[in-house]
Amino acid sequence: MKKEKFKTSGVLAISGAHLLHDTYSAFLAPLLPLLIERLGLSFTIVGILNVANRVPMLLNPFIGLLADRIQMRYLVIFTPFITAVCASLLGAAPNVTLLIVLVFVMGISAALFHVPSPVMVRRVSGAYVGRGMSFYMFGGEVARTIGPMVILGAVSLWGLSNTWMLIPVSAFFTLFLYFLLRDIRISAAVQRSYQEPHVGITLRRYLPFLAMLGGFLAFSALLKSAVTAFLPTYLTDQGATVWYGGFALVALEAAGAAGTLLAGTLSDRIGRKTTLVTATVVTPVVFWFFVHASAAWQFPLLILLGFFLFASGPVVLAMVQDLGSDRPAFLNGIYMTISFFFGSLAVLLIGFFGDLSGLQWSYNLVSYLAFLAIPFSVLIFKYSEQK
Repeated sequence: MKKEKFKTSGVLAISGAHLLHDTYSAFLAPLLPLLIERLGLSFTIVGILNVANRVPMLLNPFIGLLADRIQMRYLVIFTPFITAVCASLLGAAPNVTLLIVLVFVMGISAALFHVPSPVMVRRVSGAYVGRGMSFYMFGGEVARTIGPMVILGAVSLWGLSNTWMLIPVSAFFTLFLYFLLRDIRISAAVQRSYQEPHVGITLRRYLPFLAMLGGFLAFSALLKSAVTAFLPTYLTDQGATVWYGGFALVALEAAGAAGTLLAGTLSDRIGRKTTLVTATVVTPVVFWFFVHASAAWQFPLLILLGFFLFASGPVVLAMVQDLGSDRPAFLNGIYMTISFFFGSLAVLLIGFFGDLSGLQWSYNLVSYLAFLAIPFSVLIFKYSEQK
């Protein structure tokens, strides 16, 4: 049987949209030390900001149901611009209330983007879903690599209150994306394969898989949230400069980009299970050494951590799409909801314990709890092949 072709141009276009969106959504973490200083934010408030950014992800299943029926490419085209506007205004926010509103709207926009876009990638990846997800996730990781550099560079050039000057750049790229993506028609193909009349049927069929996935995400989110949301703050709390904290986040994300690019393609060849379990075992080991290492060893360990930490992303996305459901966007919405729920909870807990006992204590706790993701990374494959 002939394999479906991998449509490189379509995959690259959607990955480019991911790159644009996540470049701007990556502004928050490197800005936090500056916002903490200017607005007097506590670590708990920082946690609340991250929760406000993630709360809209609870709507992901409903967005998934909608995306299975509408022209989802328009969500992928225009939501990056909405995110860019809000992210560019973060530095100008005069108080905590407006800051929360901005990150909340960013969260809504992110939900509208991230639910349908992997489904689009699946449709244009043919028989090479893992490779397609690697390109897609690579776009996101590169974005989170350059995002801190872009926003810190803008702060240096124009000042914290003038980062809104980045908005016209996003408008130009949104127009460019429109011409790239307007002819990629995905929803019609989804609708033609649509057979299941009730959402409950889908939920009952895939509930064991989703339960194991939830266990995996609950513990892996602790580690990922610790380094993505608090790394610059953690390092500056130890005496590093804001620029060093931002550069460390860039290094982490750059290594993560390499990991995501390799992992999905590798999982097409050696299997999803081998790739995911390997990444899940190595990640907490490296993080434990990072937390307990001297300053001289932290940076190389951070690069190794980034490579394995983000490697699981395209593999899990490919697994969700491999399930073969007639409601692909809905199932992706469920996955995203679980992921962002545990990510939000993790950020809030790390922030709370950071206020209570210090970020060093929080990082120590996470370095042990992260090992609990390992058994779930094995058990999840008992249910991942159900159709």
